[in-house]
Amino acid sequence: MRQTNPPLDRATIGLATMFLGSAALHLARPQVYEAIVPHALPRKRELVYASGVAEIVCGLGLLHPRTRKVAGLASAVLLVVVLPANVQMSADHAKRAQRKGDTGSKAFFAGTVARLPLQWPLIRTALRASGRLR
Repeated sequence: MRQTNPPLDRATIGLATMFLGSAALHLARPQVYEAIVPHALPRKRELVYASGVAEIVCGLGLLHPRTRKVAGLASAVLLVVVLPANVQMSADHAKRAQRKGDTGSKAFFAGTVARLPLQWPLIRTALRASGRLR
C-alpha cells in the first residue's frame, strides 16, 4: 500500500510563506536578528545566516508534495530550535521596558511575550504537514 503525501492546505502555505519571508529578512538584514541570538551562543551572524537558509529549505520543502513530510518535521524542529531566540528577545525587551518605563517599550515587550505562545500553532501546522498529526 502506497502512503500518500499530506495535502497542501492553507496553513501549510502560510507557514511556508512565513518561512520564506523571514528567510529573506535573515539574509538581507542579519544584524536585526543577531540581537536576539541567545547571549551564550557564539558566531551570531553565522547562526542568523544558517537559520535563514534553513527557513528557505523548510519553506520550499513544505510546498512540494515529495518533500512535504520531511520538511514538515524539519520545520517543527526549526521552530523549537529558534524558540530560545524569541525568549531572549522577550527578556531583553523586559529589561528595556523596565529601564525606560515608557508606553512604547512596555507595548513592544508585551508583543514579544504574546508572540511566544504562537510558536505552538506553527509547530502543530508543521507536524500536520509532516503527517505526524491529523
